[in-house]
Amino acid sequence: MSTANQRVNLLLHSFLTRNRSVLVKAYIAYVRPILEYGSVVWSPYKTGDISCIEQVQRSFTKRLPGLKNVAYHDQLAVTNLETLESRRLYDDLVMRYKIVFRLINVDFHTFFRLAPSNNTRGHRYKLFVEQSTDNVRYYFFSRRVVNVWNHLPFDTDFSSLARFKAALKRTDLSKFLTYCTD
Repeated sequence: MSTANQRVNLLLHSFLTRNRSVLVKAYIAYVRPILEYGSVVWSPYKTGDISCIEQVQRSFTKRLPGLKNVAYHDQLAVTNLETLESRRLYDDLVMRYKIVFRLINVDFHTFFRLAPSNNTRGHRYKLFVEQSTDNVRYYFFSRRVVNVWNHLPFDTDFSSLARFKAALKRTDLSKFLTYCTD
C-alpha cells in the first residue's frame, strides 16, 4: 500500500492540472496497476485488508477538486471508477471463464469440476463447490468465486469472452461484495 500511496502523492504533486478526468486517467495508468497486480492469485478476504487497499483509491478521489466532502460512493460515480473489490471480483470471473472455456493453457480439472447437471436452475456451466475446513483453501482462487459463478443469471451470455464481459458489466454483483462504499 505504501508504494501506491506514494505514487498517489507523487501524481497529485507532479501534475499542474486540476482537471479531474486527467488525474483519474493518470491514477488508472500509474497507481491502480500496483493495487491490482496478481489479484487473481492473491485477493484479500478479510474486511480490514479489503478496506486497506480500498483506502488508497478513497484517499485519491477525496483529494480531487470538488470531491473532498462527498461520500465515497458519489466520488466513484463522479469519477466513473468502481471499487477495487468489485474489479477484483470481475477479474476473477473473467479468469474463471478463460479456464472453463480453455482460452488459456491451464488444466481445467486441476482447479474445477463441473457440477452435476441435474439442477434445472441457472446456467449450464455451474461448478462443483469443493468443501474446505481451513481459510487458506476456502479463499483460494479455485474456490472463492464458485458461488458467484454459480449464481450468475440464467441469461448470462457465455458464447464469447466479449459477450461474457458485457453480461458481467450488466449484472449486479454487489451482494457478493463485503466492502461498504458509504
